[in-house]
Amino acid sequence: MKKDSLLNKLIVHPDFENTLKDLNEVDINVPKKPVNQELDYFNYMLNGDLLKSIGDIDKIKLDPKNAKKLINSDRKIIGYDESINKFESLEGTSYMASHSLIFTSEKDFIPINNITLYFYTRSKEISESVSKLKYAEDPESESKKDFIKDKIEFIKDNSVNNSILFIDGPLIAGDWYVLMIKTIKELHEKNIIPVFFVKNSTSNLVTENTNKFKGKFNSDMHWSYNFLNNGERTNFFKYTDSKNPKNSKVFCYQRSFNVSPQRIEFHVDTFNRYNKLIPKIMDLIYYLILVQGDYRNPQVRQIAIAEKYARETLRLFDLSKLMKESGIIPTMNQERFAW
Repeated sequence: MKKDSLLNKLIVHPDFENTLKDLNEVDINVPKKPVNQELDYFNYMLNGDLLKSIGDIDKIKLDPKNAKKLINSDRKIIGYDESINKFESLEGTSYMASHSLIFTSEKDFIPINNITLYFYTRSKEISESVSKLKYAEDPESESKKDFIKDKIEFIKDNSVNNSILFIDGPLIAGDWYVLMIKTIKELHEKNIIPVFFVKNSTSNLVTENTNKFKGKFNSDMHWSYNFLNNGERTNFFKYTDSKNPKNSKVFCYQRSFNVSPQRIEFHVDTFNRYNKLIPKIMDLIYYLILVQGDYRNPQVRQIAIAEKYARETLRLFDLSKLMKESGIIPTMNQERFAW
């Protein structure tokens, strides 16, 4: 993609209108107000008995001045985040999502967003009566699968060559998230460096596999907060899934301000391929968090802006009007908390 071909885009998934049409055809209605949904990635590290420290367990001071070397290079900087609304009804559950990419240009940020809409039901009668309402024994699991597939396709189709791609969310989480692992090679072929961010986690891989930490901390986040000073990161650790070695990653913890740290993850192939650039990328991350300047919720600026676009593009659609017209009966909790 040429530099001057980047334009602001709002992409509506091809099945969006068809899903609304099918909801109307079966004469059902969804609740008046959407409920913002946090995607529950849950920990996928249950098989991870292969963890090792890369070098000594140590803390490394970050230097935001080094960010200039990457900012002034030919590499583009991209941020990804998403926002999801969930609608619960007696007949099934709807999920509307906005996938958001932010490109950093010389004078502005250029957004591209993709809006998706899915409806899942355990009623074969409803799903077989129209084409775009999905039958699912486990709607929650099925929604994650569709969400992750859309996320991966969106990132692959719209990320530009020779870039650093900051992605909100873990590299490995949930059965369907291994699809992201298969995409890493394709991103590398376009010279894209994917970096993953985890803000909330109860993982205790480091503390449970390190004798001097075991039993002393509630989680790795708890340990790293106490271990690090502001503007520092830990050394890297390598995690390998004992059942599938392809599901491997390298990660560290970073503390920017006096709040909970973040876990920053690279696929092991990314780490090995771009090893010389990784320290500069870590300094760039710290610089972009400082530029964003949110002391309560430290984020890379591109991810923070992508999050805002994701939320705002969902509001472009009058969900109260669109969903109300289809006729679904909301659950009691949906009525209590979303109307």
